Amino acid sequence: MEANTRNRTIALAALFQCVEGVLQIATRGNVDNELLDSCINSILTEDSSSPEALYGGVGNLKTGLRVLMHQLGSGNLAPDGKPKNIEATRYAVNLLYLEKKLANDQDTFGKLLGSIESAQQQLDFFAMTHPNMIARLGEIYSNTISKLGPRIMIKGDQGHLSNPDNAAKIRALLLAGVRAALLWRQAGGSRWKLIFSRGSMQQEAQSLLKA
Repeated sequence: MEANTRNRTIALAALFQCVEGVLQIATRGNVDNELLDSCINSILTEDSSSPEALYGGVGNLKTGLRVLMHQLGSGNLAPDGKPKNIEATRYAVNLLYLEKKLANDQDTFGKLLGSIESAQQQLDFFAMTHPNMIARLGEIYSNTISKLGPRIMIKGDQGHLSNPDNAAKIRALLLAGVRAALLWRQAGGSRWKLIFSRGSMQQEAQSLLKA
């Protein structure tokens, strides 16, 4: 993958899209179906011709691109003057950290890849977002990435969070978030890029939203 602003923007937007899905489930008990589809697609698809191909095209990342623009504002306020979502930032940073730990743990990384390949074989029987597939992806997250620590503590309505189906979707979205964090690193993303390239990524996100 070419290391450029466009690919980094797409990867970071994908990460924020996964985080947005987690927030939706935690606060309202459901998630936008198209958002969930795009995130799960990134785990199970074998089309890696471009970053956006993993999500079915840039058009499926519009939510993530909007959240990215909102969260990259300077200080505690977004570009539109509204407060940033601190939880969204915390989840995103935690996922970037977990991906870094995963990259340094080849045993866990190998186990993760093997588990995903096994899950891909189930696509002959189930749709990507079938409850059985979501449960399988959630289990993969629990058995691999979650064990790397520290665990990401999700805040929200306990009634929603205690629902087994919701818990599985959250873990599946966190797995997709780690996938997006990997894309970010492959595209040349780093802490310094996140700090000093905010403006250029906001401009790129704006352009992608108009595409």
